[in-house]
Amino acid sequence: MVAASEFDLQELVNHLQSFLIQKNTSWIIENFSLMYQTSLENNSLTELQNYCNDLVSKKPVKIFNSNNFSSIPENILISLIQNDNLNMNEVRVWKHVLKWGLDQNPGLPSDPESFSGDDFSTLKNTLQQCIPLIKFDNFSSKEFLDNVFPYRKILSENLFIDLLKLFSDHDHKSTDQPESEETKEIESEAQTFEKIETQSINVNASYEFKLIFRGSRNGFTTKTFHNICDNQSRTVTIIKVKESNEILGGYNPIEWKRGGVYAATYDSFIFSFDKNQSINNYILSRVLDSDFAVSNHTCHGLSFGKSDLVLRGAFFDNCVCSKISYDKPIRNSSDKFSLEEYEIFQITNQHF
Repeated sequence: MVAASEFDLQELVNHLQSFLIQKNTSWIIENFSLMYQTSLENNSLTELQNYCNDLVSKKPVKIFNSNNFSSIPENILISLIQNDNLNMNEVRVWKHVLKWGLDQNPGLPSDPESFSGDDFSTLKNTLQQCIPLIKFDNFSSKEFLDNVFPYRKILSENLFIDLLKLFSDHDHKSTDQPESEETKEIESEAQTFEKIETQSINVNASYEFKLIFRGSRNGFTTKTFHNICDNQSRTVTIIKVKESNEILGGYNPIEWKRGGVYAATYDSFIFSFDKNQSINNYILSRVLDSDFAVSNHTCHGLSFGKSDLVLRGAFFDNCVCSKISYDKPIRNSSDKFSLEEYEIFQITNQHF
């Protein structure tokens, strides 16, 4: 293809580009750096260049997971990090960025505990354009301690201090939502969830609840759920079971989607309690099989696990709650149930 370009055989060049794109997509992805760099260096390879640009824009995860990821240029890495279509846990992005930085400097030790001051300076200089783009505030406290703290010396002093404050602040406050008499009861359950969440996570940032969905206001259908909640991350759902004192719920740190596939996360959890009993009697169930943490089934409402907490039915009157993907059952009964009300809040960090 390059030879044809040099001999100005544009018809052959066009044919070869189309052949690669239509028949060898996986090969292009696996050799993305070579293909993209080649397309940039040859003005006649515009079709291939446009295809590579589309990959960066529309399928960034494929490039992150390619075998030669570490050979991509820095400007492409930056484009990937900033991509709005990057449906990847933020800590995985950080791990990829770290690996890329380490691979640019093969003389560095693999274990940060063995780094010298010069080693940290080298890695810091390599990643100085990428670090400000990482959304560290989406990390869990454990992810921060395990994956960021060992490399703290490559962060700027101000960033590191801000992160320490973020992951060490135990004060919490919620934003009051306008109440009607019929919804006061379930909204008060959000405050109960805050107590559960505070007890279940060791290090927390201050946050507020923003109400984005209410069944009695927006409807009890899968369509309205997906229309409003798709692409929304860091959401907590509070569910009042019909003709029961049961309150169920769950936290999803990643975005809700539609399309029938499961999404992976280590940080989701589901919970339950009896509204007439002490908060100390709550049940908290953490994800056990992270690959099936949440389900984006188009025909269901919000779904945690394979059947651990799934809203389904014409008006969410055929819901199920049966332990499979999480570590504890949150109901004593495996019978189907209906909803009386449910609300979805988005959690927003408050930085100080």
